[in-house]
Amino acid sequence: MTQTYLLDTNILVAYQNGEEAVAGRIEAQAVVTTSIVLGELYFGAFKSVRVGANLSRVETTRLLLSVLSCDEETSKIYGDVKNQLRAKGRPIPDNDIWIAATALQHDLVLASRDAHFGSVDGLKLEIW
Repeated sequence: MTQTYLLDTNILVAYQNGEEAVAGRIEAQAVVTTSIVLGELYFGAFKSVRVGANLSRVETTRLLLSVLSCDEETSKIYGDVKNQLRAKGRPIPDNDIWIAATALQHDLVLASRDAHFGSVDGLKLEIW
């Protein structure tokens, strides 16, 4: 069975920046992202000096992917993961908890460059 990858923000930024190794992996895999990642990409575009050009890059990237949204089940997983991280004394950014919760909910492998995701129990993670 082919595994589907959930792409984190830093992976999509690397793709937008033309990193060939990332592009090759994205083109060879089944990939999706989340509305949280999309929001982070839009934030980066809006805060940049070249807003129009960067919004266009986000739109182009978005057309390549299915985007998963958060729902009630994601919210429940988010609360559980955040509590587990709190108990371990290993907090990570809230947006990253939402991204991890989405990956856990849909049994996806998270492709990221953030090693702190390794603190999330049960999360399948690949550092690209």
